[in-house]
Amino acid sequence: MTVAKVEDNLGTVVEIIGPVVDVGFDRDNVPKVNDALQLGEDGLVLEVQQQLGDGVVRTIAMGTTDGLKRGVKARNTNKPIQVPVGKKTLGRIMDVLGKPIDEAGPIGAEEHWSIHRKPPSYEDQAGGQELLETGIKVIDLLCPFAKGGKVGLFGGAGVGKTVNMMELIRNIAIEHSGYSVFAGVGERTREGNDFYHEMKDSN
Repeated sequence: MTVAKVEDNLGTVVEIIGPVVDVGFDRDNVPKVNDALQLGEDGLVLEVQQQLGDGVVRTIAMGTTDGLKRGVKARNTNKPIQVPVGKKTLGRIMDVLGKPIDEAGPIGAEEHWSIHRKPPSYEDQAGGQELLETGIKVIDLLCPFAKGGKVGLFGGAGVGKTVNMMELIRNIAIEHSGYSVFAGVGERTREGNDFYHEMKDSN
């Protein structure tokens, strides 16, 4: 019985175009959108983005597809990508899969959450009238932030966006006893590395 279940969860790579990988499954066991597929025990992770029909799903690779060939088996984990959460993640650097990349050993978090979760209700998202005092005078005077709101900080290269962000993180932690999460999406590796070491040295 267990063997049958394992086989039901297995698919086969049928097409690879850069980071886009199509995987074929039995028609009765097609993975859901956002399910994570794994190649091997600790191999490449694929995230299902679309069901193409006839048992084939289109996925995005969460790593390089160099050397990947058609015919490789992919296992459906039946759940989305999950990352560690909790106080043990504070001060740590993780990749998109929640694996530590700061050479500081395992994170050891007791709890893992899916990266795809239900958004807060509209009532919870609605920002109040209270202003967030950032401690950066030019922001508090010319562009005050509303608590619970969303703000974009735009500017060209080298004008001080990262410096502003570091100052904000420092002030939120010290003045408001809050937590900050830095997500480097599309950032250069050097930028993230410099950011991490500057924050670490400032403690």
